[in-house]
Order: sequence, then C-alpha cells, then structure tokens
Amino acid sequence: MAINDLDKLAALLRQERDALLAIWRQQVRELPSAQQLDTPTINDHIPGLIDELATALQFNLEETIPEVLVEGTPPAHGLQRVQDGFNIEEVVAEYNILRGCIHDFANSQGITLQGKPFHILNRCLDGAIGGAVKTYTAQQALNVQQRREEYLAFVAHDLRTPLSAIALAARVLEMKLAPQPLSAETSHILRILHRNVQHLDELVGKVIKENTNLIEENGIKLERREFELWPLVESLVHDLHPVASPRGTQLINQVPDNLVIYADASLFRRVLQNLIANAIDYTPNGKIVIAARPTDNNGAVECWVSDNGAGIPADRLEKVFDKSETDPTKEDGLGLGLAIVKTFMEAHNGTVTAESEEGVGSTFYLKLPPQHNPSAEAASI
Repeated sequence: MAINDLDKLAALLRQERDALLAIWRQQVRELPSAQQLDTPTINDHIPGLIDELATALQFNLEETIPEVLVEGTPPAHGLQRVQDGFNIEEVVAEYNILRGCIHDFANSQGITLQGKPFHILNRCLDGAIGGAVKTYTAQQALNVQQRREEYLAFVAHDLRTPLSAIALAARVLEMKLAPQPLSAETSHILRILHRNVQHLDELVGKVIKENTNLIEENGIKLERREFELWPLVESLVHDLHPVASPRGTQLINQVPDNLVIYADASLFRRVLQNLIANAIDYTPNGKIVIAARPTDNNGAVECWVSDNGAGIPADRLEKVFDKSETDPTKEDGLGLGLAIVKTFMEAHNGTVTAESEEGVGSTFYLKLPPQHNPSAEAASI
C-alpha cells in the first residue's frame, strides 16, 4: 500500500506540477521580498526540486536522499535567494509553504500522506532547507566580507589626499621656520609629525594593497538629498590648496553659486576629490577648473573637472576607469582612484567619461540623472 502511495504521489507531482507551483507562488508572494518578483524569479529552482521529490518518491530513495539533494537544486536556490534579497527566514518559509501545498494537494486527490511517503517527503524537504540555508549563509557571509574589504580600500585611498596635504603643510612650515634657529622642542615636534605622517601613509598603502579585489557594489545605501554644489566645491578647493600650491597649480571653482544637485553629498564629494587630486598630479604650474551646469528642468546635472596638464595617452584613455589600471610612470599608483569614481557614479545611475589630449590636458565629465528617475531612486552601492 505504501509503495502504491509513493507511485501515486510521484505521478501527481509530475502531472500537476504547474498547478502546484501556482498555489505555492500565491502564498510565497506574501513574503515581503517576493512581492515584486516576476514568476520565473519566484519559481527559480523550485520546479526542479519538485521533480527531484517525484524521483525520490518513485524510486524509494530514502537512503540516498542526502546525496541527491547535495547535487540537486537547493544549494543553487540558496545562492539565488541572496541575490533576490530574501532573508534567511523567508528561504525557510518558502520550503515549508511548499510542504504544506503538497500535503493539501495530496489530500485533495485522495492520497493520505503517512508512513513511507510522509517520511520521504519530509526528509527531502528538510534536507533541501539545510542545503539552501547552508549556501545562502555562506554567500551572504562572503558578500559582507567583500563589501567590508572594498569599503576599507575606498576609505584608505581617500585618506591619502588629506595625508598628502598634512605632509606638504608640515614641509611648508619647516621651510618658513628654516631661516631662524629652531628650538629643541620645535625640532622634536617636527620630527614626530614627519614620522607619524610617514607611518600613516605606510599603513594606508598596506590596507589598499591587501584590499584590491574590488566588486561593483559595496553595499552602502546612498543617502541622496538636495544640496548646493558651489559650497561643496569651494570646501574641496580650500582643503586641497596645500597639495596644489607647492606645485604651482591653481584650483578654480566655476560652479554656479545657485546650482542645486540631488546626490549623496559625501560620496559625490569623494568623487570630485579623487578627480581633482588626480589632476593636481598631472598639472604642475597649470589650472584645474571645476564647473557644472543643469541639463534639464528635472535636476539632471553635468559636472566636469578640466585641467591643462600632461594629458592621457590615447592607448590608456579608454582604460583609465578600469580597476588596477595605473600610470606606469607612477610607482605608488594602485589604480583605485578612477575606479572609485566610476563605481560611485554608477551607484547614482550616472556616468563618468573622459576626454584628453597629450600635452593639452584632460576633462572628466560627471552626469547625474534627473531627481525623480525611478531607477536612480532604487540604486545602492
């Protein structure tokens, strides 16, 4: 009798799979993470799991169920649900919903789930939950680790600019004090300052080198708001003046004083800081202009950083935003600055492009989408 029920249930799962899936989807859509997903995304590997259940029932695979599941759909399903934004409770819930649907479906067809069919079905589904949860948690842990490493690399890279400013300010101070004999205390303080700046720079370099395996999104939610761009740029010009001044480089803010943009102010500041700091390296005794303009009435903005410096060779221009792409003439270059710019602009659903001519200079264009762009609202990095 039990073998007959196994065959009946296996045949039912195969013949009525689509109807069973429809009932299951209806209940799964009540889970918060599944409400906006289309049918193929919700289904994912579940149709294959139902086939695996039917095979286990038909051939009475009680002893080999764990081996079948390891090679089957649950591990892949767990990985996919990380991308779909499910939490771990929802992953477990959708398997238990399937369990309930199969029970109800079997009862409606006059099949009583007890004995062998009940045992095999529950062992399959319990094993499936275990396999899916294992790969889900492993992938989630890996994602968290990657995001932390990338964010640490980004922060470490951004620290180099203020560190350079501190180092240069210390040198300028030392030169101004040089004509007169320095007291023992002043000399001691300057040595401490130089030593600690050098130590910090070495630590920052070490962090960057150990965290160059970047991914496209670092998992930090954008905090967009409206703000005036001119004061932000003016603040950057002031902060970067100690870096630019010793090189004879002028920083010119030509942003309209009434221009309002919609972006994450902190991240957009880091975008401009990277572009300006990069331009300073290649524009000794030159000019760097930061400017912007609205491109429509809905908040779309184009901003650019232009210099009359060394320029970029044509064979490098199309690769300047690639991760780990460095100037071969710069020994300490790690190829992160422009990669960060690209990552942050793409997180805003914006773009960054470059035009350059050797010996003439370079211009980097940043384009932010309109404020009420739905896709931009949903973006995160």
